[in-house]
Amino acid sequence: MEIPTWVRDAVFYQVFPERFKNGNAANDPPGTAAWGDLPTRDNFFGGDLDGVIQGLDYIADLGCNAIYLTPIFKAATNHKYDIYDYFQIDPAFGDDATFDRLIVEAHHRGIRVVLDGVFNHCGTGFAPFQDLLLNGERSKYKDWFMPYGFPLQQEPPNYATCGGVGWLPRLNTRNSQVESFVRRVVLHWLGRGVDGWRMDVPYEIETDFWRRLRPVVKHQYPDAYLVAEEWRDPWPLLQGDSFDGAMHYRLRDLLFDFFLKNALAADSFARALSLLRERMPQDAEAGMLTLLGSHDTARVLTECGGDERQAKLLFTFLLTYPGVPMIYYGDENGMEGYNDPDCRRPMVWAADQWNLELRTQVKCLLRLRRENPVLRSGVFSFNHAEDRVFSFVRALDGEQVLVVLNNSRVERSLELPVALPEGTELVDALSEVRFRVQRGRVSWISMEPKRAWVLYESYRYSQPDHC
Repeated sequence: MEIPTWVRDAVFYQVFPERFKNGNAANDPPGTAAWGDLPTRDNFFGGDLDGVIQGLDYIADLGCNAIYLTPIFKAATNHKYDIYDYFQIDPAFGDDATFDRLIVEAHHRGIRVVLDGVFNHCGTGFAPFQDLLLNGERSKYKDWFMPYGFPLQQEPPNYATCGGVGWLPRLNTRNSQVESFVRRVVLHWLGRGVDGWRMDVPYEIETDFWRRLRPVVKHQYPDAYLVAEEWRDPWPLLQGDSFDGAMHYRLRDLLFDFFLKNALAADSFARALSLLRERMPQDAEAGMLTLLGSHDTARVLTECGGDERQAKLLFTFLLTYPGVPMIYYGDENGMEGYNDPDCRRPMVWAADQWNLELRTQVKCLLRLRRENPVLRSGVFSFNHAEDRVFSFVRALDGEQVLVVLNNSRVERSLELPVALPEGTELVDALSEVRFRVQRGRVSWISMEPKRAWVLYESYRYSQPDHC
């Protein structure tokens, strides 16, 4: 599978624009809540594209070089998955000039921008649907949707919807006019400077639709990243003829089974991970968007029951494992929240409210990944899996990094096999603890509970200044 070269070196930061930063109070919706209030499904906090622009230095300093924005087009809701106009920036987020500044400022910092493509459904304010409501069977857009009968009614809806929700009419993507419209939208925003699309619920649309879209996109924009939302088996979307990758929710589920739920011992986890990796077509893993949380899940620290040690283990795995890591805004600082809408709280900008232990480790891991190609492109292999201890190796051009994860609640004495010369000194990039290879093994007295080590050959390692 051929994916854009830049994607192999990318680390994404997911931004929910309405909750990231209020950069321009002049475009706040009526009744905007105070920043820091608890979110409901319907309230607004005033986040906008000016806020994203103002946050770019923060994102770059953290160590991310790509952002994925949830929908930014004109809509009625705070999340904008009910799009009214696919060619207009939502007025509460800014305008065309604001968008253009965002692209310029992001690219100036080496940050790529990927948009959210919502093409399975629209909002009831979408002009073709309004025409259908007005003109019924006489509407020239009748075949753009899937009405069950006339007159059209919205509650309960007598037309196909997303999830049975009347305010999300389903588009008839088998209609050639709808398909042409989607292509026009995708190409328009790529022409405006975006670097790719994350496609919402693509599994609701026949795969051939995406197979036809890919060559159209790649012909004009070969470096565009096309990534699919997928919660189940992404295999049909990873054949090299539709998407460059998919959101790796199945990996997230597996990580939580081992690290949080104790549903798997380390050896069982290793076997399940092997099956998951073997299910991937060759080279597809490099394009997978790996994640611990998103706008559709509870936040990482909340999933960990507030235990920052568990969160550190998960982030260590995520940022040393193959794929394209993605961090959901604020998770690096220990923001908490249960599932939607609670996971969509306004970004906490006050540093005295951050979990600095977690943030420091995440930032350190991001720098290690950025400065060491072995963590981005190295071959993955299992090293050790026993009870609650799991370790793996990344190897590239003679360099090896050994990642060790102790998911036990007690200290563990360990000996791990390594393919390194006798006497080689290894140093943990997270703690500066050092070890030597003896008789083909790394031995130490004990490893603290809920602890991660990222072991480098000491002569290759230079300590990041913030670790």
